[in-house]
Amino acid sequence: MTEFRVLVVDDDFHVARLHGDYVSRVQGFTALDSVGSAEAALRAVPALRPDLVLIDIFLPDRSGLDLLPQLDVDCMVLSAARDAESVHKARRRGALAYLIKPFDPETLSTKLRQYARYRKLLESNGSLDQELVERALRQLSGGDSPKKPRSVTEQEIRAALERASGQHRTALEVAQEIGISRATAQRYLSVLVEEGAVSVSLRYGTTGRPEHHYRFSG
Repeated sequence: MTEFRVLVVDDDFHVARLHGDYVSRVQGFTALDSVGSAEAALRAVPALRPDLVLIDIFLPDRSGLDLLPQLDVDCMVLSAARDAESVHKARRRGALAYLIKPFDPETLSTKLRQYARYRKLLESNGSLDQELVERALRQLSGGDSPKKPRSVTEQEIRAALERASGQHRTALEVAQEIGISRATAQRYLSVLVEEGAVSVSLRYGTTGRPEHHYRFSG
């Protein structure tokens, strides 16, 4: 399982430690030692190589918004700033999310899980198509919508992939195992891939045509 390394940039030591604790509670994420200034962040990013930076705007030596374009890494802004211009500028300069302080642990947890699904989709296949890119981008803002109840068919498909014990299965193999059409299996598998519950890879079969192979991600 991929472990995402997260760097918190906040000059308030207690807040930085609190947010680091929030991060460490989320499965698949590890909080690195936090830093408290823009200059420290510029040194830490190339040295520690985090996957994600959680950055405050009000830093002692420079605005976090001015720092964003200089960090060649995924970033989310965590700030008490509530004005529209700060939000707009953060997004314009590449922030994947904007969280207003104070927030509860679940708010950050949701954003981190969305980020994990976004990364998983982008990295599930070496060659991306437009549909997969759109699915990945939707993950960054998809955590606020209520989840629909799982249908019996979807539960059976998930169970079939779990029984495969980490082995990849095609949509046809899944369909034959639980007694549904390939098209139906493909439709449900696409949804599970979008949610990040299932990973997909492209492989060439005996006919020379590429096939999608699916594996349960947990």
